[in-house]
Amino acid sequence: MEDLIRTLSLGMILTSFVAVESRSLRRALYAYMAQALLMVAVIAAFATYHEALAVWAATALVTKFGIVSWLLFRAVSRGDETECPPRVGPVASAVIVGVIAVMAYQLVHRNVSFLAPTPAAEVEPFRTNVAVALTLVAVGIYAIVSRRDALKVVLGVCLIENGAHLSLVTLATTMRETVLAGVATDVVVAVVLLLYLIRGIEERIGSRDTGRLTLLRG
Repeated sequence: MEDLIRTLSLGMILTSFVAVESRSLRRALYAYMAQALLMVAVIAAFATYHEALAVWAATALVTKFGIVSWLLFRAVSRGDETECPPRVGPVASAVIVGVIAVMAYQLVHRNVSFLAPTPAAEVEPFRTNVAVALTLVAVGIYAIVSRRDALKVVLGVCLIENGAHLSLVTLATTMRETVLAGVATDVVVAVVLLLYLIRGIEERIGSRDTGRLTLLRG
């Protein structure tokens, strides 16, 4: 089971890279959907340690993979499916996000006892999961900062959420509050509000390009 959990969580790094770097929004959303399924699988695997996590796995399947993906695909289908030009060129961006991912993973994996001083974090698969979780957060922040397409910014928020949830299910596996915290911190509401805001921006300036928000002044 430990090897399975490690493989699933490491796969989340690959899907985050595709979600951020793909210029096709549809392909980026497919990558997010794959990551959502991996997240659900990780939570379900941890249910072998704490059966109540099966409830969180079921709700995550509905919210992360179902509702959020549906909302994002609806938003993409209303306009251009090609990402607005990002602030960083494709080659440079791929290199940067790769360096960020490698550095974040190595930093956390080597110093997990300092960053997450709990007995669980010292052993596998918990050690790897904590490193992956912080890597997803770092890549998500990079997406928010480097992308001008508002939908890519929303994807960055979703990556950060997955990172936070991975760390939660890893470090608080057997706590009663874990399931409640996981369900309560789902970003469905935030995604709905962000997409509503994006739709309003598109109607006003005819684009999802956040670099053109200055046109809304006055």
